Amino acid sequence: MRVAMIGTGYVGLVSGACFADFGHVVTCVDKDAGKIDQLNAGRMPIYEPGLEDLVAANVRDGRLSFALDGAAAIREADAVFIAVGTPSRRGDGHADLSYVYAAAEEIADLIQGFTVIVTKSTVPVGTGDEIERIIRARRPDADFAVVSNPEFLREGAAIGDFKRPDRVVVGIEDERARPIMAELYRPLNLNETPILFTGRRTSELTKYAANAFLALKITFINEVADLCESLGADVQQVARGIGLDNRIGSKFLHAGPGYGGSCFPKDTLALVRTATDAGAPLRLIETTVEVNDTRKKAMADRVVAALGGTDLKGKTVALLGLTFKPNTDDMRDAPSLDVAPALIAKGATVQAFDPEGMHEAAKLLDGVIFRDGPYDAVEGADVVVILTEWDQFRALDLDRVKLLLKQPVMVDLRNVYRPEDMKARGFRYSSIGRPESTR
Repeated sequence: MRVAMIGTGYVGLVSGACFADFGHVVTCVDKDAGKIDQLNAGRMPIYEPGLEDLVAANVRDGRLSFALDGAAAIREADAVFIAVGTPSRRGDGHADLSYVYAAAEEIADLIQGFTVIVTKSTVPVGTGDEIERIIRARRPDADFAVVSNPEFLREGAAIGDFKRPDRVVVGIEDERARPIMAELYRPLNLNETPILFTGRRTSELTKYAANAFLALKITFINEVADLCESLGADVQQVARGIGLDNRIGSKFLHAGPGYGGSCFPKDTLALVRTATDAGAPLRLIETTVEVNDTRKKAMADRVVAALGGTDLKGKTVALLGLTFKPNTDDMRDAPSLDVAPALIAKGATVQAFDPEGMHEAAKLLDGVIFRDGPYDAVEGADVVVILTEWDQFRALDLDRVKLLLKQPVMVDLRNVYRPEDMKARGFRYSSIGRPESTR
């Protein structure tokens, strides 16, 4: 099948490359000339493990291409995917749908013959209705169906998630779209992937509900971690104890500095606004948003406490990890965006290293000194803080770290190390949700 993918951001590029790898002919379209030039030169605008090789293979085999002008691709497409950004709108937290609606107008002018128009972007309930209204008003003669097909990709594992998903959700109102969507995802039949066909509004809400529940689960275990610290319990063992219950499950029960990234912060906020406007407020999610925002801002206080002071004047803090999670260069709503400025405001000098995120971080973090590696960042610091659990931070040469630090203090906000091991090596070690006697 022929596919036009509007948008070459995280969702559009990964989805386009994976559809091409399924055997479809895909053109990814973007108005950013620099990004298209990058892609045509074989350089990825984002970091995602395996993506560069996947793109290169499908470009070489003629199934994947990139274009600034999508007219030809849209005219020939069986399905046109909208995969543009839907950031939080300034002032009210609603999703900014201006890019989605602009794409709908462009598509309306170009489609020929029956075309399925698929919303891959995360959009509030009712967006598909508005896309349909825009296209019908602009092209009364057009023959099309608007479909919701939300993505459930984890950054750092997106290719595997696309090719081996837990489920595919497809929201349709026109039955003619069903065989086209089924054919697009037919390669997943081998793995017997559940494909849930449902109503369009139900599909749109499913995406928001899924992300809100996961954000709620993270926030729950973070609050339990705080309770563990007060009571002398171990949050990791608590998480294991409840996670073994298959009604609960072990995923997203890892205590830390709070959730961030491109999805959870904006999607929980958008869902809260949607629910309020609909007269059915979601109090649990409202609280989740508030608790998470407060938590990220409070992480700097743990560094102050680890150094036994009231401020950080004259102190140097080494931050290991800046992105919101490992295996991505995504800095959107990363805890580091709250932690680093708070440390600087308390008087600290902050020197940091991240394997992939420093280019983006440099645009967002004023006053941070960026270093060439973890040991370079640690050298001369009073305390080292693990903020993102990159693999290379999981097996640091701790004897070397101890020698490089002014004093052997580590604040481990991801519980990478075992308290007993750190104590044996002579570190003052602070972690999340573990007994005070071992911190």
